[in-house]
Amino acid sequence: MGIQLDHAIVPARDRKAAAELLATLLGVPWAESGVGPFCPVYVNDGLTLDFDQADGAFPVLHYCFRVSEAEFDGILSRIRASGIAYQSTPHGPVDMQVNTRQGGRIVYWREPDGHVWEALTVSYARQPREETDGDA
Repeated sequence: MGIQLDHAIVPARDRKAAAELLATLLGVPWAESGVGPFCPVYVNDGLTLDFDQADGAFPVLHYCFRVSEAEFDGILSRIRASGIAYQSTPHGPVDMQVNTRQGGRIVYWREPDGHVWEALTVSYARQPREETDGDA
């Protein structure tokens, strides 16, 4: 078996509200309680995001989900229906646009704690590099 990410902890001011919002937008199940003090979001059969209550300062994190075209349509529809502002770049302005410059579709949104969420249909992180004469 190769290495797989099993779970990650997401700090939140209101773990229940944050978990419920992400699960609703992604269209996946979640629970008010799980193992330990967390509200788990069951992203898929192999990944759980555990929302943890954080009362102090915490860093803004970025999470990206690679999804099918149909899943992307559903997520974007739920983002729009929820009235959540979205953008085509991770640090750019809220432009209510979908990025199509990487060979697929990408959308970014922020949740109340400031974390940046991303859904994309083609991974730009895994695209092969173009070889040049100097590459070995």
